[in-house]
Amino acid sequence: MPEHPRCGFIALVGAPNAGKSTLLNAMIGSKVSIVSPKVQTTRTRVLGITIQGDAQMIFVDTPGIFKPKRRLDRAMVAAAWQGAEDADVIGVLYDVSRRSIDEDTRSIVARLKEQGREAILILNKIDLVKRDVLLGIADAFRQEGIFSDIFMVSAFTEDGVADLKQFLADRLPDGPWHFPEDQISDMPMRLLAAEITREKLFLQLHQELPYSATVETEVWEEFEDGSVKISQVIFVQRESQKAIVLGKGGQRIKALGSAARSELQGMLERRVHLILFVKVREGWVDDPERYSAWGLDFGAS
Repeated sequence: MPEHPRCGFIALVGAPNAGKSTLLNAMIGSKVSIVSPKVQTTRTRVLGITIQGDAQMIFVDTPGIFKPKRRLDRAMVAAAWQGAEDADVIGVLYDVSRRSIDEDTRSIVARLKEQGREAILILNKIDLVKRDVLLGIADAFRQEGIFSDIFMVSAFTEDGVADLKQFLADRLPDGPWHFPEDQISDMPMRLLAAEITREKLFLQLHQELPYSATVETEVWEEFEDGSVKISQVIFVQRESQKAIVLGKGGQRIKALGSAARSELQGMLERRVHLILFVKVREGWVDDPERYSAWGLDFGAS
């Protein structure tokens, strides 16, 4: 630990698909949160941890904040606001390719105003719009009166990310580091492995499969040669969804397993034996045990 350490929590909040997970991974320099074109992919609070100079930066990637309709939606939004309330710095992400400020983002700004919280604004996906449009969006947000600073970045290309990271490190309070220097997340490997497979599931089937699918790691077995056997179950709610995941002749799940195995081997830096099963579990979205495993409040209102 340095002689004068700093440490603090930085919450990344925004509407679904604003790019929070992509930005978190860019900040950490490694994958700790899954990314998908499907909105509301992040279901729980994910901590990403990195060092910048004397500062340990603990990023909280939160689920997208939107108007909840289902129990799972309410739990995800509650987790997002909990992450923001506990943070030393709040970064509001906005996808500038949307052009006009959407209602979900307006509600986030309104709630921060009610709480008297100051935030920084992170305009993301600047590679997708022209400069005059970008400046117009920045001016509209500036008039809200809660943003101390505005940053323009592309989490995908990492343009502007280094400057944002240094700024955030400088804003953190003095204090000892909370985690070992080489730790990049607080997520258990079993859960992270399941999230990797869930990402591949959404990437391949985001137009065909609804949100009523989840992945759980049931077996994690280490071998003397350094390899690991990971057995996972993909839970869906109906038999018709099971057929979609399996694909004709099992081709879909084979491709899914291959993609997940490849990424897990790169992440773990060792050989991975990945075994996938698909099971129907009706009503899993109303199972309190699932919420507990994700760190979500089953009774969130």
